[in-house]
Amino acid sequence: MSWPAAEVEVTETLVGDLLEQQHPDLAGLALQEVGFGFDNSLWRLGSALLVRLPRRLMAAELVDHEQRWLPLLAPDLPMRVPVPVRFGSPSAVYPWRWSIVPWLDGQPADVVSVADEITAGRQLGEFMRALHRKAPEDAPFNPWRSVPLANRNDTFEQRLARLKGYVDEAALRRVWQEALKAPPYPEAATWVHGDLHPGNILLQDGSISAVLDFGDLYAGDPATDVAAGWLMFETEGREALLSAYRPSDPGLLRRAGGWAALFVLMLLELGLDGRKTYEVVGRAGLTRLLTSPGP
Repeated sequence: MSWPAAEVEVTETLVGDLLEQQHPDLAGLALQEVGFGFDNSLWRLGSALLVRLPRRLMAAELVDHEQRWLPLLAPDLPMRVPVPVRFGSPSAVYPWRWSIVPWLDGQPADVVSVADEITAGRQLGEFMRALHRKAPEDAPFNPWRSVPLANRNDTFEQRLARLKGYVDEAALRRVWQEALKAPPYPEAATWVHGDLHPGNILLQDGSISAVLDFGDLYAGDPATDVAAGWLMFETEGREALLSAYRPSDPGLLRRAGGWAALFVLMLLELGLDGRKTYEVVGRAGLTRLLTSPGP
């Protein structure tokens, strides 16, 4: 698995032209590229805003999820999230919708470390508990994550094969098989962040200050997000997360272990492809998962 190439080159000139055409009152603010993710190009606008523009077609529809649903969910979340404050439209120079969101201070948790895992674990558990409420019937469907874990078996095997010799295949497959035996989620689908890994969690002064990137927001099994416990924390942090989250589903942790297995393989592949901080996160998550597959 490799980092996808941009299908549209997002330059300072392009962003400046879009602002001038659609948000001229903001066009005079300083513009600075701050990087790009799997899906979006990111540009700081002045001191208080960030411009997010999809860099490939597959990501373009994810903008709709953030623009439509995040403003409705954000008031009930105990963490800062990038609710769009301005919307951008397709134009002659750029083919997709885009957003302007608040600039949120902090650094991603794949770059800096948590100072107090118990506090951060509690924060993340409280965030997930607030987010994981019943989703409406018209909530987005994610073809990769709004599905039973068994539907991802081919992906698991493909990723495992590509990392042959780099991971303990037998041990990881035991975690996976145990997860497949877990009872399915017994309730109606909840809202799920869908991409809750350290690169999308901001830290400030060592604790969690914000959760980013809701493009994969969808209705599904909350175990997908609970998998973040292995990506973020040692045992004490995960225990604090679960204490705050208060799960009632007996199969949750086993399914979450399966999702964590998928995510650590993805992060390791992306890390080996050049995103070095992802390799570190994936390796640490893999070690935690294999040594402590429970809470």
